[in-house]
Amino acid sequence: MDPLRLNRVTDLLADAGGPPVLERLMGACVEVLSVTGAGVAVIGDGQHRGAVAVSDPICGDVDDLQFSLGEGPCIDANHSDSPVLEPDLALAFGQWPAFAPAALALGVRAVFSFPLRVGAVDLGVLSLYRDIAGDLEPEDLRDAIALSRVATHLLLEVEAAIPPGALPARLAEVIDHRSVVHQATGMIAAQLDTDVATALIRLRAYAWTNDRSIDSVATEVVGRRLRFDDG
Repeated sequence: MDPLRLNRVTDLLADAGGPPVLERLMGACVEVLSVTGAGVAVIGDGQHRGAVAVSDPICGDVDDLQFSLGEGPCIDANHSDSPVLEPDLALAFGQWPAFAPAALALGVRAVFSFPLRVGAVDLGVLSLYRDIAGDLEPEDLRDAIALSRVATHLLLEVEAAIPPGALPARLAEVIDHRSVVHQATGMIAAQLDTDVATALIRLRAYAWTNDRSIDSVATEVVGRRLRFDDG
C-alpha cells in the first residue's frame, strides 16, 4: 500500500474516540480508495447474517437487499471464496436479476466484494460500492485486497471481545429486525414439510414475484393471513 495511504488508514484506525474500529475501517476504505461506500457482512454456516459495519446507511440497505433476495456479489464472493468485481451493475441483470436493478435504484452502480477467510473458516465479506461505473484502478484493487486482510483481523478481534452467545451491536440490531422473516421461514417450512433453507427460498421468490418486500410477506405469514400450502 502507498505509504501516504497506509499512514492515513493507520491514523483513522488509531482514533479510539471515534466510531467502532470496523466502522472506522469502512470510512478509511471510502477515503483512500475510489469508492463511495463500504461494508462488512458476516457469514455463518454458509448463510448471510447481516452487516456488522457500514460507511453509510445506503450500504446497509444494499446488504439487506442481498439477504432479502438471496443473491448478490457478497453472497457470490463467499460461495466462490474469491473476489467478485462488477464494474457496471447495469450490465449484470443476467447474473443478479433481482439484486442488480434494486441496487441501481439505490444509486449503486458498481460493486467489488472480497471474501474474509481464515483457513477453512468463512468470516464474512468486505464490499466496496461506487455510484459511477468503472473498474477499480490497479492500485485501488491492490489496496482493497490489503484492506480486506485488515478487515479480517479486525473482525476476529471484534468477535473475540464479545461474550459467548452475544453478537456485535449492529448485527444484533439487524437480526432483531429480521426476526419476523426467520419466524415466517419456520412456519413455511412446517406448512410445506421442508427444510428452512428451502422455505426461505420460497419466501424470497414469492416476495420478488409479487414485487413486495420480504418483510411485508413475512408479516402476513406470521399473522396467518398468508399460507404457502394453500392450493
